[in-house]
Amino acid sequence: MDGCSEDDPEEEVKKITIDPITRLEGHGKIEIFLDDKGNVKNAYLQIPELRGFEVFSLGRAAEEMPRITPKICGVCPTAHHMASTKALDDLYKIEPTETARKIREIIYCAFMVEDHALHFYFLGSPDFIVGPGAPAGSRNILGVIEKVGLETGKRVIEMRKRLRSIITFFGGRVIHPVCGLPGGVSKGLDENERKNIEGIARDAIDFAKFSLDAFRNIVLKNEEYVKLITGDIYRHRTYYMGLVDKNNKVNFYDGKIRVVNPDGREFAKFDVKDFGDHIAEHKEEWSYVKFPYLKKIGWKGFTDGEKSGVYRVAPLARLNASDGMATEYADKEHDAMFKTLGGKPSHHTLAFHWARLVEMLYAAERLLELSSDKSITSKDLRNLPERKPEEGIGVVEAPRGTLIHHYRTDERGVLNYVNLLVATYGNAAAISMSITKAAENLIKKGQVSDEILNKVEMAFRAYDPCMACATHSLPGQMPLTLNIYDHERHLIKKLSR
Repeated sequence: MDGCSEDDPEEEVKKITIDPITRLEGHGKIEIFLDDKGNVKNAYLQIPELRGFEVFSLGRAAEEMPRITPKICGVCPTAHHMASTKALDDLYKIEPTETARKIREIIYCAFMVEDHALHFYFLGSPDFIVGPGAPAGSRNILGVIEKVGLETGKRVIEMRKRLRSIITFFGGRVIHPVCGLPGGVSKGLDENERKNIEGIARDAIDFAKFSLDAFRNIVLKNEEYVKLITGDIYRHRTYYMGLVDKNNKVNFYDGKIRVVNPDGREFAKFDVKDFGDHIAEHKEEWSYVKFPYLKKIGWKGFTDGEKSGVYRVAPLARLNASDGMATEYADKEHDAMFKTLGGKPSHHTLAFHWARLVEMLYAAERLLELSSDKSITSKDLRNLPERKPEEGIGVVEAPRGTLIHHYRTDERGVLNYVNLLVATYGNAAAISMSITKAAENLIKKGQVSDEILNKVEMAFRAYDPCMACATHSLPGQMPLTLNIYDHERHLIKKLSR
């Protein structure tokens, strides 16, 4: 992406700023630059926040990381807690007990259902249920409730509350849970508590089915929406990445990382310990976000296609990278989705919303499978580490994609290297590409409207990015502009770096 400034000597360049961008985790703005004909010359997603966790974790004891890293974000702390705990398992070369592993996955499935519900109803669905051209003041959860009814709104809130109670039960608190230990977990459950979780899981399945029905009835029966989803504005041919089990089915907690090419053929399949052989990270001076790419192809810039190393993660990518879902109802929904989209893989970015609901159903079904297993009430909750630490790598599928924690320590277990390959990173290049392509297709001859700008925002919103998690890179000086105004809001000075 070649930048341009307002001082370009060759042509007059006008700028459109969307600030702040809305309905995402974290903060950001979009800068769109127009040429002298009013057409889009380029567009940038700028993230004006920085989290320095990879630096200020150095010198800390490794076992503190499952407590520290969830504080990167209040939306997906469970993902960081679990990836960090698994990194400690590997660091101390200790396998968790069978009961502990199942309890961890119970926690994680509850988290995935409630987090996907959060994005669909609160962040994503206003664009479809309320409409991309609706007044800005209506494109929010209140507008959604007005469309679907108060009872539906209550059901969404109540279901998320009950799922979050599972995380609170094991982790002590829902925002920054503390339950994972190297080799196990800190708390088990009895038979009554198991039955309670089983009941929540059954209701979660019904809730996920209800959400899929709502998507079919409201979105798929609307020809305008279907054209938007399946059209070219939001389409990119990329590689796709996700965790899969031994049968190449989607798995959130464990498995191997599988990558397929834009035609759906397997490109790579590897253990997380080998991720450094397959993934490299590119930096741009204008962003705090790093841009991962497939090392064996190389960084070819912000372009798609088979010759580009750009890949995508998160719901649609996971489904594209798999051979289906490991539970009955979700697998049927998986097949129905790809049939409607014209085959697998699907390159339609807005289909991330649909894939998110398929994953919600899978997580609910898996939650029921685990909570129906009476062996999880066992008191065998932990294997104690006995080996000296050196290096540990842990992986989970966060709601926003493949999340990897990589630690190295001295023999005392004090951290001297930390790298967090955050889920949103995996989509960082694609998000930039999607914003640019949407802007190029929607803005012509300088004509813009609130609806057009919202449709540009829809290009990033489908990915459900978490900018608080993703901004860990400090490549150099961030381009900054400071505008100074007087008391009547007249610009009196502009300072730039």
